[in-house]
Amino acid sequence: MYRCFKIRRSAVLSFFPRGGDIISTGYKIFIVEDDAVIARTMKKHIEAWGFTVRTATDFHEVMREFGEFGPHLVLMDISLPFFNGYHWCSEIRKISKVPVIFISSAADNMNIVMAVSMGGDDFIAKPFDLEVLTAKIRALLRRTYDFSPAASLIEHGGAILNLEDGTLFYDGRQIDLTKNEYRILKTLMEERGRVVSRDTLMKRLWETDSFVDENTLTVNVTRLRRKLESAGLRGFIQTKKGEGYMV
Repeated sequence: MYRCFKIRRSAVLSFFPRGGDIISTGYKIFIVEDDAVIARTMKKHIEAWGFTVRTATDFHEVMREFGEFGPHLVLMDISLPFFNGYHWCSEIRKISKVPVIFISSAADNMNIVMAVSMGGDDFIAKPFDLEVLTAKIRALLRRTYDFSPAASLIEHGGAILNLEDGTLFYDGRQIDLTKNEYRILKTLMEERGRVVSRDTLMKRLWETDSFVDENTLTVNVTRLRRKLESAGLRGFIQTKKGEGYMV
């Protein structure tokens, strides 16, 4: 049996399963929807299927929240405060191939074409049936991740490091890193908030004590700092005298 009701503001038809037909997937879903009622209803229903769900809370900082959460799929409204869903989808596409489903009452052909052109994978028009939404989510996750793993992301201070291809993004810009710069930054961001010793960094760079070179590490850190500062990330890497470095 299912309970059926309507939410008047956007007339979203909702179904909630009773009982144990719940599938635990381990997948994470990120909802970018500024209508709090719709966002809560979607979150509650999707969580009932065993997904981990987070809703956007700061529509100035959607990318920061995306990077912190590391979702497997995004549900994206088009009309949002500050920047629309097309903007955020294009920003996501700079760092990730994660599936994006647009959800909007603006379901004319132009918006559907725009959604696909900006990197969207599907489009659902409001009002919608939550069981149809869930079916689309599960099908898209199955098609995406049955064949390839999700990209791993590390976020700190608005900077997002993609571990899949070694790219760094900040404020909508890609920052190119050398192999050593990437290894240093990856190590520091994995241990963000904690000091990483110089010895640890050198082992990560060369994987053996045989090639330890203090001067080379210093040069690489200095170059990385300058690169980050030129992109607006001032003070991102801090030196802890006699201990090492941290972000």
